[in-house]
Amino acid sequence: MTLHAYAAVSAGAPLVPFDYEPEPLAAHEVEIAISHCGICHSDLHLLDNDWHNTVYPLVPGHEIVGEISAAGSAVSDARIGSRVGVGWQRGSCGHCDDCIAGEEPFCPENEATCLGHYGGFADRIRVSSRFCFALPTALPSAPAAPLLCGGATVYTPLVAYGVRADHRVGIVGVGGLGHLALQFARAWGCEVTAFSHTADKRDEALALGAHRFVATGEAGALAAAASSLDFLLSTACADLDWPSYLNLLRPRGVLCIVGVPPSPLSIPALPLIVGRRAVGGSVIAGRRRMRDMLRFAARHHIGARVEECGLAAVNGALARVRGGGVRYRVVLTP
Repeated sequence: MTLHAYAAVSAGAPLVPFDYEPEPLAAHEVEIAISHCGICHSDLHLLDNDWHNTVYPLVPGHEIVGEISAAGSAVSDARIGSRVGVGWQRGSCGHCDDCIAGEEPFCPENEATCLGHYGGFADRIRVSSRFCFALPTALPSAPAAPLLCGGATVYTPLVAYGVRADHRVGIVGVGGLGHLALQFARAWGCEVTAFSHTADKRDEALALGAHRFVATGEAGALAAAASSLDFLLSTACADLDWPSYLNLLRPRGVLCIVGVPPSPLSIPALPLIVGRRAVGGSVIAGRRRMRDMLRFAARHHIGARVEECGLAAVNGALARVRGGGVRYRVVLTP
């Protein structure tokens, strides 16, 4: 069987039609007929080889929704015709300490869906059945696709850092990740503050779940919000005034970074010491947490705000994502 995809043959090159013959379907694998695939900023990093580990030709795409069209002989946890999702991770060893603890992203043998493998900008994909997840019927496919990476990225730190319903939570950035984080934090029961450079997204942030909005580019705005938060999630891929953001935390507060700034962080030590504050990060979700996230999103009607685009128009869609002209995610429909 020939699989049809779009691939880049070198860093910065446009995507072109790309056909390939997959390996025979392994006993533990499923084949998925793709109906939707989100464009994530990580796809741009891979296309540009920003992380110096891209293998070309590269077929990006790791926010995949589709139906199982074939299953290997050892697959017992998925059935043909069922609607499933696949995120950043497509495999792990299954027996190391992290896998046993449900923290598969930290497995030394973890496999990325579109790094060293061909991803979801395609009509079909083959992955381990352990890393495809049944989608609740309450989740429409297009808004659900970005949950498989973006949703997992912002849901996981709420669990991992013990965020409670009585906590005051700040979300920095109202973009692809931030607009999902606002929805999750509000559904978590938290008091939510959105931070964005200008007031342009104020109304949208409030509609997405924020109780308050802070335009950080306005003089004195950050200082006025000092010592007001228990947990601050930074989704912005930008260099920020980190001491000022650290100053937003109450004692024992946590600043968690999920958006990758281009420069190393510059964090003063004294506020960490005297307030027992912490700075940390978070990445995607293990299998158990991914299933929990999807159920939580379905229960609370959480989904990405998306624009749908045919796969053949992928280069134009990527250009719009690069230029920041999308609110909030593009989902390709092969």
